[in-house]
Amino acid sequence: MKKKTKKFSMIYVYIGIIIILFGSIFVLGNMEKDNTLYGMPASELNPATRSLLDNPNYQNIILPDEMDNKIEGKEDFFVYVFSSTCRYCLNTTPQIMPLVNDMGIDLPMFNLLEFNQYGSKLRVESTPSLLYYKDGVEVDRLEGGLREEGTTQGHTLDDFKAFFTKHAGADAQ
Repeated sequence: MKKKTKKFSMIYVYIGIIIILFGSIFVLGNMEKDNTLYGMPASELNPATRSLLDNPNYQNIILPDEMDNKIEGKEDFFVYVFSSTCRYCLNTTPQIMPLVNDMGIDLPMFNLLEFNQYGSKLRVESTPSLLYYKDGVEVDRLEGGLREEGTTQGHTLDDFKAFFTKHAGADAQ
């Protein structure tokens, strides 16, 4: 009788070990999956960027290859250049996104913190910067974020709206 009990308990031990192994493989396999926004494992992203991955205001990320394709394809498009560590970006983005959505503007967002080699290529000296490309060539930009209370530096929401209206046309209102 003791042999049967011992056999059954060993079967449970083996089943438990198998379950733990499969669970570990599953967890480890999912940890390093590419982040869908940036196309790389989240562990390779700056912690400031990782903190924005689930933020609804930072979901329309454009990657360098996509940006190059738009330029080479001579497309007309806006791009919002930001950095995950830029306090002006973190203040501006949640305020302009409702405007962008209301106007029906597609606003891809380029994170210079993750792709800093593009700063010189795009000639961006500060973030946030809003760029407009016509036929794949930059024709206009709005540098700086929203004006902070008590200062004269920066822009108003009306400045952003005017920029979008100027380039998207009156039908985007």
